[in-house]
Amino acid sequence: MSGTLYGVGVGPGDPELLTVKAHRLIACAKVIAYPAPDDGQSFARSIVAEFLPAGVREIAIVIPMRASRFPAREVYDEAAKTIGAHLEAGEDVVALCEGDPFFYGSFMYLFERLAGSFPVEIVPGVSSLMAAAAALGRPLAARNDVLTVIPAPLANEEIVARLQGAQAAAIIKIGRHFDRVRGLIERAGLTQHAGYLERVSLANQRIAPLSQLSPGAAPYFSIILIYRGAEGWIGDCPIPQAMEVSS
Repeated sequence: MSGTLYGVGVGPGDPELLTVKAHRLIACAKVIAYPAPDDGQSFARSIVAEFLPAGVREIAIVIPMRASRFPAREVYDEAAKTIGAHLEAGEDVVALCEGDPFFYGSFMYLFERLAGSFPVEIVPGVSSLMAAAAALGRPLAARNDVLTVIPAPLANEEIVARLQGAQAAAIIKIGRHFDRVRGLIERAGLTQHAGYLERVSLANQRIAPLSQLSPGAAPYFSIILIYRGAEGWIGDCPIPQAMEVSS
């Protein structure tokens, strides 16, 4: 009998935002897998490090961090073979994923390679969108508002088109695209409705109205929330009193 692959969302960074189910699976895991850069520690692993049991076997899925496109397909092909061998031997494997496994999550690349051959269970995680709205102190959307999620690497025309019709928008994967995206938001006349957040739920979390930020690159784990829908929080973007911009 084969083992089960668990795709476990570990949330945006704060270990206390793990679900009870995620915590149980991680604390009892015999084998865990997680994405990792080639020049530092795995963020997903760092979130749950205190809960890992002694003797757990670890599979680091190392993705080189390069500006140029890297053949990540080959990395996930190899990782799927390694994980598949454990599953064939009857061992369950817990695969960690920042945020939620199926919301722009890296786990989906393992899912497409292994779900046809082995039992797979998805354990949802707290998404960065929900954590960001909570930290900002402003709801994402309400009533019949349409929430639009926009990846920052999209072309200018695509971002502008989506912003023009958006009642509520979340721009993700900002990183080196920050200045370009900020200019597009300004062009759309939405700067005063935009809140910027980085490293949400971590000790070095930063929150600010977009209008107060200087030019420069942003961390990959940053997000811009925009609201201009039908509710009363349409005005200038606030900063929660207890979470002002960190130095």
